[in-house]
Amino acid sequence: QVHLVESGGGLVQPGGSLRLSCATSWFSLEDDDTGWLCQVPGKEREGIACISSSDGRAYYPDSVKGRFTISRDNAKNTVYLQMNSLKPEDTAVYYCATDLSPYIVDGWSLVAGDFGSWGQGIQVTVSS
Repeated sequence: QVHLVESGGGLVQPGGSLRLSCATSWFSLEDDDTGWLCQVPGKEREGIACISSSDGRAYYPDSVKGRFTISRDNAKNTVYLQMNSLKPEDTAVYYCATDLSPYIVDGWSLVAGDFGSWGQGIQVTVSS
């Protein structure tokens, strides 16, 4: 079982910033495409960022483009999600995910069903 551990969530005011971290001691994140996804009650898990293992390129949906940045620190074996200009609608549980389906030939995805391993999730609340 893969153990991904998210940290850095919490309560932040609208317009504020948070940085989420995803770490594991089980394998090298450098070798696996890693995504961040979020979920609110009653809705499906939504992909918000993905970083490719092959070339380090990052992918985002339009809803967070320009506000969120995914990055990887290979020395710390950690993937980060820097979230700026946060809005109340960003309130959700955020998950780190790896083990991208081998059928995804592009090496990235924003679809929850394409990932096979998940962290436990961490709450982010944007509220004044």
